[in-house]
Amino acid sequence: MQRLTGLDASFLAMETARTPMHVAGLALYDTAGLDDDPMPRVRELIESRLHLAPPFRRRLVEVPFGLHHPVWIEDPDFDLDHHLRHIAVPPPGAERELAELAAHLVSLPLDRSRPLWEMWVIEGLEGIGPDTLATLTKVHHAAIDGVAGNELTVALFDLSPEVAEVPAPAQPWRPDHVPSDFELVGYATNSLVRQPVKLVKALRQTAATALNVRSVNRQSQDDPPPSPFSAPRTSINAALTSHRSYAMRTLSLPDVKHVKNTFGTTVNDVVLALCSGALRSYFDARSELLDGPLVAMVPMSVRTESEQTTGGNRVTSMLTSLASDLDDPVDRLLQIHTAMRAAKEQTNAIGADMLTDWAEFAAPAIFSLAVRLYSRTRLADRHRPLFNVTISNVPGPPFPLYSAGAPLLHNYPMGPIFDGAGLNMTVMSYLDNLDFGLLACPDLVDDVWEIADGLQGSLDALVDAASAIAGRAAPPEGSGEPRATASPKPSSAPAKGTTRTQGTRKKASSARPARQASGGRATKSGGRATKSGGAGGNGQASGGRSSSAARTRAATARASASDS
Repeated sequence: MQRLTGLDASFLAMETARTPMHVAGLALYDTAGLDDDPMPRVRELIESRLHLAPPFRRRLVEVPFGLHHPVWIEDPDFDLDHHLRHIAVPPPGAERELAELAAHLVSLPLDRSRPLWEMWVIEGLEGIGPDTLATLTKVHHAAIDGVAGNELTVALFDLSPEVAEVPAPAQPWRPDHVPSDFELVGYATNSLVRQPVKLVKALRQTAATALNVRSVNRQSQDDPPPSPFSAPRTSINAALTSHRSYAMRTLSLPDVKHVKNTFGTTVNDVVLALCSGALRSYFDARSELLDGPLVAMVPMSVRTESEQTTGGNRVTSMLTSLASDLDDPVDRLLQIHTAMRAAKEQTNAIGADMLTDWAEFAAPAIFSLAVRLYSRTRLADRHRPLFNVTISNVPGPPFPLYSAGAPLLHNYPMGPIFDGAGLNMTVMSYLDNLDFGLLACPDLVDDVWEIADGLQGSLDALVDAASAIAGRAAPPEGSGEPRATASPKPSSAPAKGTTRTQGTRKKASSARPARQASGGRATKSGGRATKSGGAGGNGQASGGRSSSAARTRAATARASASDS
C-alpha cells in the first residue's frame, strides 16, 4: 500500500465529467510481414513485461470521507483483458478518421475501480497504409508524468525487430488485500498528525522563496514572466464541454535544429515559436484581435537522476509569453528565447519542491468539491484565463524502436485540457521527426486541424529566414575560403515593438538585433524546458530491466541533453 503524493492526488481531484485527467499516446506501426491478428502479439508482450510497469497492476483505494490522499494497492482482481481493447476506424481509414476516433476514446474517463490505464488496438487504416496499425494508450496523470511515461516506453519497446528476452522479476508479484475503512482511517491519521510540522516548514520555505524571487526579478535584465490571470481573453479560453477533437502533424527535427543553431536558441524555444505562429494565424483568420500576447503554461520536469525510475509526478510549471504580438517570426523566436530565460530564472528561484510541498496540504474532499463547483457554474467564462494554452515538449529517442516485431513509425502525444484552456499542444521527438498532438474542445476550437497545419507554415518561415542568413554568411564560391554553416546569435533581446493596431500586432520599432555570423555551431543556451506532459503509452518501469531497455533509456537521455 502506497499513499499518493499531494501532486498526484490533485490530478484525481481536478477530474470531472468534462475534464478527464489522463494522458495518452497514439502510436503508429508498420506491421508488414507479421500475423494478421495483432491482439495475441500485443497481449503476450504486455503480459511478459507487467513487472516493468508497476502502474499497470495498481488501483486506487479512496480514504473514507476524503480525509487524506488515496492509496495505491496491488490489485487482487487484476485482469489484463479488461485493459486491452480492439477497434477499427471507419472507411476510408485515413488520418482524419483516426484522429476522430482517438478524440472520442480519449474523452472517455478511466474506470477508477481498476488500474487506471487501457490500450486500444486500432485497425482499418488503409487510408494511411495497408500495413499500418495504431495503438492508443491511456494512463491517468495521477500515476505518471511525461518522464515516467518514457520509462514505460523503455519497458514495452525493443531496439530491433526481435522481441528481447526480459529477465523474470527477482520476486513474484503478490497482490495486496483491500484495506478496510478502519485501516484506511488509521493510516491517514498517522500521516495527518505530522502535517503541522510540515506546514511550518513549508511556510518558512515560502517566505524565503518570496524574497529570493523578488531579488532575482530585481537583478534580471529581462521582463519577469507573465503573472497568473494576465493572459488575454480569447475564444479558446472558456468553460469546457465533454467533447474532444484531435489533430496530429509531423515536422522535421533537422529543420528545427537548423533554426535553433542559426539563431542561438533552444529546440524548446523553436517549438514554442511554431505554436505561437500557428495560433496567431488561427486568430488572424477569424479577425480576432487580442489585448496582449498569448501566454503558455509550460510543464517542466524536476525529476532528479535518482528519481528517473520512480513513478508519479515530479513536475512544476511556468508561464511564458508567446510574443504573438510581434509580426516578424524571427523577432517572435528571439523574444520567446528571452522570455523563457526569465521564466527559468524565476522557476529556479522558486525551487523544485514548492508546488509538491503545498499540494500535500490540499484536503481531497474539499479540493474535489471546489473543482466540481467551478466546472458546474462555468466560472471559467467569467474571468481572464490563467493561461491561454498548454505546450509540452517531451524528448524521445533518435533511434528506431520496435514493439512485438513491428517498427514504430510515429508517436503522437495527447495531453489533457483544463477548464478555461481548451487546447493542449504536446510534441514528442522520434528519429528525425517532431510528432505534434493537438487535443482541443471543439466547442471552443472550431478547427484544430487549421492550427496543426499552421505549424508547418511557421517552421517554413523560420527555415527561410535561417537559410537566408546562412547564405549571406557564406563566402563566394571559388574564393578559396571554407564555406561554413552560419550560426548567428542575437546580441540582445529584440526591441519591444510598437502597436500597429488596437489588437496584438506589433512590429519591431527598431532594427532587429544584430545577428553576427560565425562558423560552426552556435553556443547553446538554456535547456530543454519541458520534459513532462502528454506522452504516448505512459507509465513507469522498474526492476528486472533487460539490457536492451537500459541502453534505450541511456541513449534517449544522451540525445535529449545534446538537443537542448
